[in-house]
Amino acid sequence: MELGVIFPQTEIGTDPVAIRDFAQAVEGLGYSYLLVFDHVLGADPKHHSGWSGPYTIRDAFHEPFILFGHLAAVTRRLHLVTGIIILPQRQTVLVAKQAAEVDVLSGGRLRLGIGLGWNQVEYEALGEDFHNRGRRCEEQVAVLRALWTQESVDFQGRWHRISGAGLNPMPTQRPIPIWFGGRADAVLRRTVRIGDGWLANMPPGPQAEETVTTLRKYAQEAGRSSSLSIGASVSLARGSVDSLVEEARRWQRLGAAGIHLNTMRAGLASVDDHIKAIRTFKEAADKGLA
Repeated sequence: MELGVIFPQTEIGTDPVAIRDFAQAVEGLGYSYLLVFDHVLGADPKHHSGWSGPYTIRDAFHEPFILFGHLAAVTRRLHLVTGIIILPQRQTVLVAKQAAEVDVLSGGRLRLGIGLGWNQVEYEALGEDFHNRGRRCEEQVAVLRALWTQESVDFQGRWHRISGAGLNPMPTQRPIPIWFGGRADAVLRRTVRIGDGWLANMPPGPQAEETVTTLRKYAQEAGRSSSLSIGASVSLARGSVDSLVEEARRWQRLGAAGIHLNTMRAGLASVDDHIKAIRTFKEAADKGLA
């Protein structure tokens, strides 16, 4: 099972040296991948009464593809994972271009986790329809894979038109792996139909067990139970390192191929504190996981 780290988006700050040092620490400690969240804009609660979203304009988010361009140059083997890119609020062909460029510059180290998002304010500002995002996402995936594998693409869909055009350079991986995030039944079915993996965003427990059972059932019915991977997170804000290792064990028993550690919202005061936390977890996980 691979171990990864969630990039502490909202707490790491804007110093490019600190960002480099954190990524290099993740790699140097032997983690397999670094996972990055995505938000283009934050909502101002003063202008949205009753705002209940987990993030606002006060929460910083580095743009994943630009960030990965920086990290590709300062790491050598660390895989770069979006967890997730909110695909339907972005232009599909531009995402294909940006992802291909990251894959080229990193030597084939990109994994594209995608999802639908929850922030209607962000969708509005980006000029995309919040209400048909699930249906559009499926066509977006088809467009991405066509552009990543074909020199010249002709695509006529409901929302996309490409007439004899293609990317150059094309990605190193053809195609780049696409994983889905989300727990709704429609997402699980979509993952089985067109995804390479599923990113779980919940602690282990009855709900996780039920969701994984459903996912495996859909995968078995589709004849691809052995080709669908699961990644899951453990959060330092939820408990001690020992309890997180136990959570990782439980996810391992559920068949997770990767576990990523979230150190945000755990009261850490500096980048060095985040690095110490990932070091402590890695040492404990190396001893506690088979």
